[in-house]
Amino acid sequence: MAIELKTKIPGPKSMALMQARGKEVARGPFHASPIFVASAKGALLEDVDGNRLLDFATGIGVMNLGHGDGGVLAAIHDQTDRHLHTSFNVAPYESYVEVCRRLNAAAPGSFAKKSFLANSGAEATENAVKIARAYTKRKYVVAFEHAFHGRTYMAMGLTAKETPYKVGFGPFPEGVIRVPFPYVYRWPGGGDETAVAEAAFAALVREIGSRAKEVAAILIEPVLGEGGFLPVPRAFAQKLQSYCREHGIAFVADEIQCGFGRSGYLFASEALGIEPDLLLTAKGLGGGLPLSAVTGRAEWMDAPDIGAIGGTFGGN
Repeated sequence: MAIELKTKIPGPKSMALMQARGKEVARGPFHASPIFVASAKGALLEDVDGNRLLDFATGIGVMNLGHGDGGVLAAIHDQTDRHLHTSFNVAPYESYVEVCRRLNAAAPGSFAKKSFLANSGAEATENAVKIARAYTKRKYVVAFEHAFHGRTYMAMGLTAKETPYKVGFGPFPEGVIRVPFPYVYRWPGGGDETAVAEAAFAALVREIGSRAKEVAAILIEPVLGEGGFLPVPRAFAQKLQSYCREHGIAFVADEIQCGFGRSGYLFASEALGIEPDLLLTAKGLGGGLPLSAVTGRAEWMDAPDIGAIGGTFGGN
């Protein structure tokens, strides 16, 4: 298979479907392209007009193995023959436990870990905040400028970008402290990575101030997603980890948009030499199916009471 154009882009069938979409679907979901997909294989999409195009978006960083990977499809078919849904809360199953075991073994850190499975990246963010607050009994959560952590309410409060994600949806959950991100290229006064790391860390300490002992968690993306695909300077990440350890704060690495393996390591945290207390994954984790996870220190993960975290479809 190769790239092939049979019509103008968008073709007549895609245009007709977009008109129907405008009539039948809420306007909120955006579209990065004007085509409607009929099928996909490997790195190629075929639209309803028969045009074959290279897919650089991969479902927003989801299809790490390409469309229609044989191993993924075989696993899906095998599972559909067994059962579709029992809910892990009602009738548990081995595959949930095995996914958690593999995540615990792979995530950075030699400490004992446990995992929790959910449906989406935003849901992983929400549960990480719940877990951190349950363990620390503290109220504040720190997030960075340029951050994107999702579009549910707590996640949206942590997300920095106002338009389009937050306009008209306030008020947002209380207790979020916003601090500067160490944006090396645009940091005032120069682009030396070491100097920016020092200055950004000093700004963070000033902004948090005397509230450090009331902070439950600091969330950071090792590489920003929506904020511009910016890597965190290694020195800053390590200073931040030390600060969290000193003050008993959950150091949370949101690796949802980092994906898997894109930093040269399975987790971007490994490239920075850090060991997060809680690590968030989604997107590529499910191979195209909705799946997310919080993986972290066993004692932190066990802080919520039985039944306090969960959901009907989590880990389906």
